Amino acid sequence: MTMSSELGVSEARECLASIIDQVRVDHQPIYLSRRGRRVAAVVAADDLDRILALAEDMTDIREAERVHEEMTLTGRTPVPWDEVKADLGLE
Repeated sequence: MTMSSELGVSEARECLASIIDQVRVDHQPIYLSRRGRRVAAVVAADDLDRILALAEDMTDIREAERVHEEMTLTGRTPVPWDEVKADLGLE
């Protein structure tokens, strides 16, 4: 049973098991709406895990870009990894 990509909350309540099966197979979210406004989405857990990992990676990339830009503007140079390890007593 293929259902719409958007359902009312009341309708979704009646066929939750089918919604879960569909998002696991299709890897497409099904949005839940209330009074015509999207209020939630059902996504496969594995898909959500990948999305969250990608978001975390993007946060790290943006932070690295910010630090690189700051270092370029200030003329600072990175501390070599061997020096960091020695300072932290990791060697």
